[in-house]
Amino acid sequence: MIPQETIDKILNMTRIEEVIGDFVPLRKTGANYKGCCPFHDEKTPSFVVSPAKGLFKCFGCGKAGNVITFLKEKEKLSYAEAIKYLGNKYHVEVVETELTPEEKEKRDVRESLQIVNKFAAEWFEKTLWESEEGKSVGLAYFMERGFTEEVLRKFRIGYCLQENNAFTNAAEGNGYKLEYLQRVGLTSVSENGKTDKFQGRVIFPVTSLSGNVVGFGGRVVTPANEQVAGGAKYVNSPNSEIYDKSFVLYGLSLAKNEIVKKDECILVEGFTDVLSLYQSGIQNVVASLGTALVQGQINLIKRFTKNIVVMFDGDAAGIKAAIRVIDNCLENDMNVRVVLLPDSADSDTFTQQHSSQEIADYIDEHKTDFLTFRIRLAEHECANDPIKRAQFINAITETLAKIPNLITRSVFIQECSKLLDIDVQALKNQMAINMDNSLR
Repeated sequence: MIPQETIDKILNMTRIEEVIGDFVPLRKTGANYKGCCPFHDEKTPSFVVSPAKGLFKCFGCGKAGNVITFLKEKEKLSYAEAIKYLGNKYHVEVVETELTPEEKEKRDVRESLQIVNKFAAEWFEKTLWESEEGKSVGLAYFMERGFTEEVLRKFRIGYCLQENNAFTNAAEGNGYKLEYLQRVGLTSVSENGKTDKFQGRVIFPVTSLSGNVVGFGGRVVTPANEQVAGGAKYVNSPNSEIYDKSFVLYGLSLAKNEIVKKDECILVEGFTDVLSLYQSGIQNVVASLGTALVQGQINLIKRFTKNIVVMFDGDAAGIKAAIRVIDNCLENDMNVRVVLLPDSADSDTFTQQHSSQEIADYIDEHKTDFLTFRIRLAEHECANDPIKRAQFINAITETLAKIPNLITRSVFIQECSKLLDIDVQALKNQMAINMDNSLR
């Protein structure tokens, strides 16, 4: 709990026009400030901030409130998070409750690990842009694939040298403890000595919602690098006190405002898929850190939108992964659409071959609801085989049963009945059997 006197002190120091001015270009008009509303698209400014009243109001969309309301709506913060945000801005320390010695130790460790990751991100980034190896191997890889300096810097892309423990030596030389380097998965120690876990790889920093670096993904980009790096193409940070991949989405800290603006989140498979779409102008895009989208990640997306577009490769693995994501999202009352790329393309190569407008048009034209997506797949898989057709319909009823909203479920049952020429009651009966079996 944050003491009331701390809250009062922070709110007394807060100037609403300064806080909102960090997000919206404001122009002074008399006693008030005016700008374009951050909550909807407009060309003529109708968003007014009143310092005297401590309030904002948009006369276009109707959004209104105080500085806390603004932060909760714009940044999707809780009340306590908004107070902490303001405390940080106005240099007021926010101490919630007195911590036990164990809690203080845990907090100190977390802070130390965050500092270690911050150093690592900066070192990797500097290595990419300033070292000969970083430029000739890492930077060359991205430039050959058409990535711009702007997007690489935006996502803080880096590189770890092929030398066995170059990073570890640099970190220890700057006073960072080996214990902490191990805990966040940056260094491994064996009887042969210390080894950089990400050696010879390009680095993708993974950030929390607030933008703090909590982990890393590393990818080898040449056969020589793969041999130096031990044969594994990808290496990712393990879970730690500051990182749980089940509660993180790659790119979300940069995409969140655009997700709110578009009221839609595009989910892709990998790091470079995010970079490619972001560079092409489609910036409401994130990637799950694995093949599935789990509960914690779904909850993150739901803070910003209930609409998700799954944009995976059109090969067998991509289709299988898309189906898993669909079921998980439906269980959480999300609206799911699917876009499958051509069989020979992934998001990265697809965006290189098409203009920004062509990509946006492709997504709009090819995104389909989950039912249509599944039925189109079945047309090829089942053909004239009645057994496979029956198995598919049973699988569809299992998916329909996951929809918690009764009206939404009923609509899709009716649609399924028409598309598959199956009696509505038969679908409902089988769905009830499946639901009953799942409870046993």
